[in-house]
Amino acid sequence: MASVLGMLEERETAARVRVEGLREEVARLAGVLEAAEIELDRRVIAREELVEALAASAAETTAVTGAEAEQEIVPSPVPVPGSIVPAWRGGLPVTVLAPDYQQILGVVEESDPTGQGPLKARDITVKLGFQTTSAKVEGVRSKARRLAERGWLVQETPGMFSAGRRSVAVPDAVPSA
Repeated sequence: MASVLGMLEERETAARVRVEGLREEVARLAGVLEAAEIELDRRVIAREELVEALAASAAETTAVTGAEAEQEIVPSPVPVPGSIVPAWRGGLPVTVLAPDYQQILGVVEESDPTGQGPLKARDITVKLGFQTTSAKVEGVRSKARRLAERGWLVQETPGMFSAGRRSVAVPDAVPSA
């Protein structure tokens, strides 16, 4: 009986050591998780601040008072390729979009009155004059999807886009005071 009791004590000691090791690992992972959450919070705040600043900048460039209208009209800065697609809202001109997004929007809007219905990314790619390589089609699909997510286009079904505007909520937006 003594050997059985000894074996049980050894197993109990091994289990205690394992539990302590796991507790230490949990404590270490909790520290790693806390650091990752802090980094995520910083990045979310930075993105929100950037979106807010860009929206304010776009509002400033599009707002024209009567006195300014009599003076020389200063054109708003032309967006550069790779710039952010702002969420559509009433009064926001198409010129805030980068040229490639404007072209995609134009192709979809031109085909809508002809009754062709929603366009596939491949059709948009062809109408833009690009080769229908998978890379070009995927690039157009990605941009059209981004336009749909931001309210500039309507995504009828996955991969099918039609003209239309709708207001969208800006994700993770914090109301400004």
